[in-house]
Amino acid sequence: MPVTRLHLLIKLSLLLFLAACSTPAVRLHDQAMTFGFQALETEAAGFKLTSFSHLPLSAGKRLHVYLEGDGRPWERGLFPAADPTTRTSTVLTLMAADPTPTLYLGRPCYNGHAGDPGCSQIIWTGARYGERVVAAMTQALIDFCIQRGFREVVLIGHSGGGTLALLIAERLPQTVAVVTLAANYDIDIWADHHGYQRLNDSLNPAKRAIKTGIAEWHLLGQRDNNIPPELFQQALRQRPNSKVEIVDADHGHGWQAIWPLILKRLEHLP
Repeated sequence: MPVTRLHLLIKLSLLLFLAACSTPAVRLHDQAMTFGFQALETEAAGFKLTSFSHLPLSAGKRLHVYLEGDGRPWERGLFPAADPTTRTSTVLTLMAADPTPTLYLGRPCYNGHAGDPGCSQIIWTGARYGERVVAAMTQALIDFCIQRGFREVVLIGHSGGGTLALLIAERLPQTVAVVTLAANYDIDIWADHHGYQRLNDSLNPAKRAIKTGIAEWHLLGQRDNNIPPELFQQALRQRPNSKVEIVDADHGHGWQAIWPLILKRLEHLP
C-alpha cells in the first residue's frame, strides 16, 4: 500500500510539473529554440519584453522584424485572459524560413510577463494597440538597431501584429517597408463588423497620418473570416506606395506556403 501511494504521489508531481512547464510562454520559447533562435530579454518604457533573434554571421544592415498577432486576449470572448501569449505562433514559422537577420519583437505583458509590474488586462484587451504598447515596442526596436548597427528595418506583422507594424512605422525612421498579413487595419470597422466593443484605448492605423516613402505590401486571406478582404482592401489600396493582394489563406493558415515568394520580393527592395 505505501508503495502504491508513493507511485501516485510521484505521478501527480510529474503531472503538475509538466503542466507548469507547458504554459504558452514556455511553449513559445521551446518553438523558438527549436528553430535555433536566441532569446532576448529587454526593458523599454517600463516594460519587460521577451523577443527572439536570428543574426547570421554575414548579417547586413537591414533587419526583418516579425510581429505576432494578438494571441489570446480573451477567454471564450467573455473574460480577459490571465495570459495573452499566443498558443500557436504564425510568425515564428515564417521567420524560420527567412535567411536574413531577423527579430521576433515581443509585446509588453506577453510571453510570460502578464504578471509584471505595470501590466494589467487592459494592456492586452482594450489598449492592445495603445500608446504605451507602441512606445515600448518602438523603443525596444530602436535600442536593438543601435546596439547591432542595423540602419534599415522591414516590419512584418500578422493580424494585430500588422496593426502594430503600421503604428511603429510612423515612429521608426529606419523603416523602409511594411508587410502585413491579415492585418486589422481599421480597428473600429473591425469591431463593428464583429459586434465587439471598440478598442477605445488603442490607436487606429486607419485614422493616423501616413508616412510616405515606405513600400507597403498588404496580404489578405480570401478565406479569412476574422479579417475579410472586403473589410479593408479598398482603404489599403488608397495608401501611398501600397500593394494589396488577396491570397489563398484563412486567418491563421496558408501564409507559410506563400512566404518564400514574399521573401524573394523583399530581396529586390531598394
